[in-house]
This record gives sequence, structure tokens and C-alpha cells, in this order.
Amino acid sequence: MGLHLVIGNKNYSSWSMRPWIGMRATSIPFDETVISLNAPDFKPRLGKLSGTGKVPVLIDGDVHVWESLAILEYVAEKFPKAGLWPANAAARAHARAISHEMHAGFIPLRRHLPMNVWRPVQQRYLTPDAAANVKRIDAMWSDCVARSGGPFLFGKFCAADAMYAPVVSRLHTYAVKVSAPSRIYIDAMMGLPAWAEWTKAALAESWVLAEDEVDWPTVARVNP
Repeated sequence: MGLHLVIGNKNYSSWSMRPWIGMRATSIPFDETVISLNAPDFKPRLGKLSGTGKVPVLIDGDVHVWESLAILEYVAEKFPKAGLWPANAAARAHARAISHEMHAGFIPLRRHLPMNVWRPVQQRYLTPDAAANVKRIDAMWSDCVARSGGPFLFGKFCAADAMYAPVVSRLHTYAVKVSAPSRIYIDAMMGLPAWAEWTKAALAESWVLAEDEVDWPTVARVNP
């Protein structure tokens, strides 16, 4: 029995995107189950699988791992040749630090600019707190790309990139202006085959979550 990843809507579920794209982009094999975040049986189903009753959760036989970063750590240990963390110790420590910063922070940005893959690219104003988050992320990405030479944060795609994938999606969707190095990084992320696969599936979904539609009651969608 192989790995099985249970995730939420690909259009909205940022936490689900992180381990999914991390595993797909590094060719770690897994099956998936998608459960809409507003499904009537969401809590009962997830309560049997995850300690938090939330997505994502990775099932590996009798082992159940929840929380995006914990899943990435688990598969990095299980598949060391996938290179989910940089080989260099200093770079690896840096990658883990910014991954944890993402896991614990940037709440104003995440709340103000919810992930919404099918929304047409259109600028949205930034609150002061969200703008401060963008400034920190832009500086972080620019510094990482300058150190590594790019195109990803640590040269080659790694778990840190997976952790910031939903932010890449957000900044693109809401046409947030960033520096030239960060724009190059965003283009590299969105050029991944795994990114195209996730996007195609997200655009094919029909579930609508009003709380993640900033134009509600309008649901603006690009063509699949």
C-alpha cells in the first residue's frame, strides 16, 4: 500500500496545496482523495483520519500525518533522494526557518487574500498589515534567490517552495506588485508541470466557498 494524501478543494485549500505540490514536483508517488471543505460529512470523515479533523492528512499504512509541514518532513525522511530539503546544512537550516515562518505567520495576508485559483487576475487593495506581510515575503524571496542563484528559493525546488506555493498563487491572483527577483521566482513556480496539473483540477471543480470569494456574491471564474 502506497502513500495516500487527503486534501480539500484545490481551488481554495492552501494547506492542501503545500504537501501535494511538494510531493508531485519531486516525483514522490501518492494517491489522493479530495473532500470539499464545506462537505456535510467533512468533520466526521476527517475526524477518523487526522488528529485535528482537518486537511491535509497523509496516510501511510498505519501512520497518519497531518499538518502540511509535518507531512513534508515525513516524506523528506522517507524519500531522501527526492531532495525536499537542501543538501547544504546552512541552506537547509535557512529553508526550515522560512518554512516555519510561513506555517506560523502572515495571517493578515492569508485572511485578506484567500487562495482562489479560478478568480481572474485582478488587483485588490492591501490593508496595512497585509502590505507589511508582502514586504517581508518579497524581501525574503529576493534574498533567497540572490543567494542561491534561483530560479527557486534554494536553487532547486524544495519543501520551502512548497510551503510558499499558496502565497505565489495569492500574489498572482490579486496582482500584487513585487520586486523583479520575486517576479522571476513566481514565474518559475507557476511554470512547474505540477502547478499546471493542480490548476487544471482546481478550475474543473464546482464547489463554491463564499468566505473565500472576495467578490461575493459574484463568483468570478476564468475559463477552464
